Amino acid sequence: MNSTCEIRYWSGYFKDYLEQEKKKALSNYEWRFLDDNRLATARFHDQSYIFLTAAIMDNGDTLMIGCSTSFLAQLQVRVTELEKINRSLDATIENSYDGIYITDQKGITLYTNSAIERITGIPKEYYLGKSVDQLIKRGILNSSVTHKVVKQRRTVSVVQENFAGKETLITGSPVFNNEGDVEQVVTNIRDLSDLNELMHELMKVNELNYHYKQEIEKLRKITSHDGVVFVSEKMKMIYEVADRIADIDVTVLILGETGVGKDVLARHIFSTSVRSKKGEFIKINCGAIPEDLLESELFGYEGGAFTGANQKGKQGLFELAEGGVLFLDEIGELPLQLQVKLLRAIQDREIQRIGGTKPKKIDVRIIAATNRNLVEMVKKGDFREDLYYRLNVIPITIPPLRERRDDILALLDLFLAKANEQYHFNKALELSLKDYFYQHDWPGNVRELINIVERLVVLTDKALLSISDLPVEYQPTHPYHTSKTMTLKECVEKAEREVLERAVKTYQTTYEMAEALDSSQATIVRKLKKYKLKICEKD
Repeated sequence: MNSTCEIRYWSGYFKDYLEQEKKKALSNYEWRFLDDNRLATARFHDQSYIFLTAAIMDNGDTLMIGCSTSFLAQLQVRVTELEKINRSLDATIENSYDGIYITDQKGITLYTNSAIERITGIPKEYYLGKSVDQLIKRGILNSSVTHKVVKQRRTVSVVQENFAGKETLITGSPVFNNEGDVEQVVTNIRDLSDLNELMHELMKVNELNYHYKQEIEKLRKITSHDGVVFVSEKMKMIYEVADRIADIDVTVLILGETGVGKDVLARHIFSTSVRSKKGEFIKINCGAIPEDLLESELFGYEGGAFTGANQKGKQGLFELAEGGVLFLDEIGELPLQLQVKLLRAIQDREIQRIGGTKPKKIDVRIIAATNRNLVEMVKKGDFREDLYYRLNVIPITIPPLRERRDDILALLDLFLAKANEQYHFNKALELSLKDYFYQHDWPGNVRELINIVERLVVLTDKALLSISDLPVEYQPTHPYHTSKTMTLKECVEKAEREVLERAVKTYQTTYEMAEALDSSQATIVRKLKKYKLKICEKD
C-alpha cells in the first residue's frame, strides 16, 4: 500500500464522487500501480474500484484523473434515464399534430417532425441543416420567425400563407442558455385551414342551434286550452279574460264570425269553473231548431200540455243544465216571442214549463254566442234591447284567422297531427303549402282550416302534401281564389277588365262597345288603353 503521487487536483465527476464517499478514508485505499506508475487502481472496503491515471502538469503538479466502478454504474443509470426521456420527447414532438422545427440561434434547422410534411408538402429531411434564410430565398417561408425571436428575445407569433398555399399560425419561442443568451428557437406551425374549417362548421352548427332555439321559442309561446292552440297576443288576452271570469256568475256574450271557435271558448269557461263539478255543459243552436219546437226544448213542458206531448212531461234544457252552463249558440236567431221568456229566465232566475202553472227556480249560467251584429238588429227591431243588455254583460269578440295569422301554423300542426292519428297516416306538409295556408284569408276560419286539412290527409295518396294537392276551389289559379283580401279599387278594376276583355272579342268598334256598355266612346278608348286591350279583328 504505497503511492508516490501527490494527489492535489481532481477532475470533474471523480472529485464529486470522492466527496460523496467521505466515510471512506484514503488510508483504506489499496493501491496498485501499473504501466510505469501512470495507471493505478484503488479498492474500497465495499469492493468497488477506482481507476486512476496520472498526468504531470506544467507546474510540476500531478493531476490524478479517475473513475470508480460504482460511479460508472451510476452514470450508466443516468444515461439510461436520459435516453428514455429523449425517446419520450422525440415521440411527443414527432406525434404532435402541429409542425415543430428547432433551430439554433443562427437559424440553422436542428430538428423537425413529420407534421411539417402534411402542412407544407415538403419532406422533413429537406429542412435539416438548412437555414431559415435559405428557406425564405426558395419561397418556402415568407418571413423568419426565428430571427424575430432572437432579436426580440421573446415569443413571437405570425399568420402567413405557406408554400402549399395554406394559412398557418407560426409561433417561435426562445430557449436560453445559462448565460441568458438565446441558444435555440422552437417553432410551432399550426395549419389554420383545419381550424378555419372547424370554425365554419361551428358557425353552421350555431346557426342551426339558433334556428332550433327560434322554433323552441315559438313552441313555448304556443298556449294550449282544451285542445286549441294559439300564439297570437289577441287570443292570449281573450283566454286570460275567460280564466278571470270563469267563476264569476255573469252572463257572457261571445261574438265572432262563423267558425272562429266560439263554442270552444264557452266550453273552456265552463271547464275551468266550479260549475264543471256541479252540473253539465248544455249547448243548443237557436237557429237549428224549428221555432215551434224551440220553446219546449228550452223550457220543457208538462204532461198533456199539447197534442202528442209525453204524458209525463219533459225537462227543458234549462233544467238539464242545473248547476252548470247553458250555451245559447246563434242567439241572434232566437224568435222575438222567445226573447221575452229568455229575458225573464235570466232576470228572475226561474222558468215555467209549457202548460205549467208554477215557476221553477234555476241555477244556470248563461253563455250566448252569435256571428250577427246584435246592435244593428236592435236598431231594426229584430232583437230586444233589454235582452241584449242582459246578455252583453261580459262581451268577448274572437277575431277571425286573417286577423291573427300567427295562430294559423300552430293550428295547422295540431289539426294535421289529429288527422294523422285518427286515420292512421303519417302525412306532412311542404313549406310552400304551409305558406299558402298562412297567406289564405280563411273566410270559414278554424272550421274551414280543419276541413281542408282533413280532406288533404284522407284524399291524397302522397306522404308529402303540396299546393297541387289542394281542391280546385283552393288552387291559386282559380278565379274565385285570392290569397289576400283585395281592396275595393282592385275588385272594381278586375271586374272592369273582365267586362272589357269580353267586349273587345264581341264588338268591332269602340262606338259599338260604348253603346253596349252604356258609356262614352272616349271612356272606352281610355279604358282600353289603361288595360292594354285591342279590339279583335273579324274575318
